[in-house]
Amino acid sequence: MAQKYDARGNIYMVVAPQDLRHSGIALPEQAGEAAQSRESWALAAIEACCSWAPGTQPAGSKEHCSDGLLVGPFQSSPPFDLLIVNTDGTLAERSGNGLTIFSQALSDQGLLPTDEACLHRVHHDKTDVVSPGVASVKAAQVEGVSGFWLDLGKPGFGPDAVSAHGVESVVFNGRELSHVQPLASLNAAWSRSQFARVGNPHCVTLVDSVEALPSNEQMREPVLGDGLTRIAYAMPAGAGRPCPAGINLQWATHDAGQRLIARVFERGEGPTASSGTSATAVACAAWRVGWVKAGEVKVVMPGGTAPILLEEEQGELSRVSLFGTARLVG
Repeated sequence: MAQKYDARGNIYMVVAPQDLRHSGIALPEQAGEAAQSRESWALAAIEACCSWAPGTQPAGSKEHCSDGLLVGPFQSSPPFDLLIVNTDGTLAERSGNGLTIFSQALSDQGLLPTDEACLHRVHHDKTDVVSPGVASVKAAQVEGVSGFWLDLGKPGFGPDAVSAHGVESVVFNGRELSHVQPLASLNAAWSRSQFARVGNPHCVTLVDSVEALPSNEQMREPVLGDGLTRIAYAMPAGAGRPCPAGINLQWATHDAGQRLIARVFERGEGPTASSGTSATAVACAAWRVGWVKAGEVKVVMPGGTAPILLEEEQGELSRVSLFGTARLVG
């Protein structure tokens, strides 16, 4: 029924809406209606598509066999509607790796245009941003590698962009950033953060060295993992502080030139090998404090390196794009 795809170590299952319905899951016919009624079907879909088969879960692996579920397309020609379901049953309003995987799945089905851009419309039930979120996707090659450029639009910065509350200001490299006390209380080196929205909300904490980046193994340990869950997840799974709707967390340091190193803890998922929108947010935050310039930026994560294209007009970022590749596995 569902197929497994990998994008830089980020794993998603892809399933057609009709296949979920044929398995007995009451998924509405329209993507918008499905998003608003996700509490009635999403966890059942995760259980059906993302659970390990009996006796197949590798020792030490995460609870589910993927980082989430992509439900779509809801039509056979563009624009394409889809739903991005986290393994906790919540919906994401955007996922760079998820959109890359969805594009590859459409291409494998012969549905994706090869010579022009098309639109993906991600439906969700978040109340602080318009649904559906739209991204333009076009097949391309970078350094001889076939994949897709995702046009993620103009980023927004600051607490208001992500509906954050109760944060203090701190200045770094002449820019006003945020001091997120729950993060700083976990590690004193995590004292300056840049909130950014690239279709979904992010909190990028800028650190001075690789040593200050948390590893995925450390983020899975109870003390640190529980603390990050309280920050990243909305209630009731987390505390929704400082963002009631939850926030994706990243840590980044400047390597050299246009190269950054990052770690990711996703809202609704936890530590991940990579994340496309997280890499995009990292590049935007680094640009804002002068670590990188407009143009191509590379963000290195445990699962791989994401090329990001930053476009600047009159001293502001006007557009940010992500290049991604994906492959069918299993």
